[in-house]
Amino acid sequence: MRRVLVTRPLHDAQPWVQALQARGIAAQALPLLAIGPCTDAASQRALAAARRNAQTPAHYRAVMFVSGNAVQHFFAAAFDACALLAAGTRAWTPGPGTERTLLAAGVPQAQIDGPAPDAAQFESESLWQNVHAQIHPGDRVLIVRGASPAPASVAPTISTQGAGRDWLAARLREAGAEVELLAVYERQLPQWTPQQLELARQAASDGSLWLFSSSEAVANLQQILPTQDWRHGRALTTHERIAGKALAAGFGTVLQSRPLQDEVLASIESAL
Repeated sequence: MRRVLVTRPLHDAQPWVQALQARGIAAQALPLLAIGPCTDAASQRALAAARRNAQTPAHYRAVMFVSGNAVQHFFAAAFDACALLAAGTRAWTPGPGTERTLLAAGVPQAQIDGPAPDAAQFESESLWQNVHAQIHPGDRVLIVRGASPAPASVAPTISTQGAGRDWLAARLREAGAEVELLAVYERQLPQWTPQQLELARQAASDGSLWLFSSSEAVANLQQILPTQDWRHGRALTTHERIAGKALAAGFGTVLQSRPLQDEVLASIESAL
């Protein structure tokens, strides 16, 4: 039986593995991202200030959360989401997964905006189509996102990433809004065991299907196995940018699905 390798961070991967196994599909977590909070003093001060501002009515027109991880690390377990987000402040999401995390944190459904349910892609560009009319010159928008630590050879600054988020920030500034970027978690290269390394090498050519939900996961795979031949590798991606990254990495078969879980599961069943 062919298997599916779920490359999301471990805490995100397990629900997908369980959903796949419930359908009789052999699935295994092989995380290509590790997630942790930004713990340096500057990041903690910025987070504390943003939380205070988010509680203040009319300080932010909207707070955009780029992912469920952004929601979790902004609110954190010890805080009440409703208390931390003023009633008049909109909560923006790039898709239904982040929306579910906001709802679980206690943010009211009526306060959340995201792409249309039938959007071709769940991303910042689709979100902007639904929220651009909310923005007026002078508004403030906070974008809560992740960061990748700079290489050890350079100064320890935080590099915020995400082409779609940068595009959204540019549109907001064009509309006259003031944009604040806040990194609340770090994406790091996972530390694989010898068994995980061997699994990845086998899965490069044994018919396994790699499930990629971020371009950074593909980049990390290349960093972990820099000389691996992926010509016989098979991948399913949830965005055209991720598909492009997988093709550039050398994967011989690259499929694409919208990121809705039911659609991803159906695509996997068709591919196996």
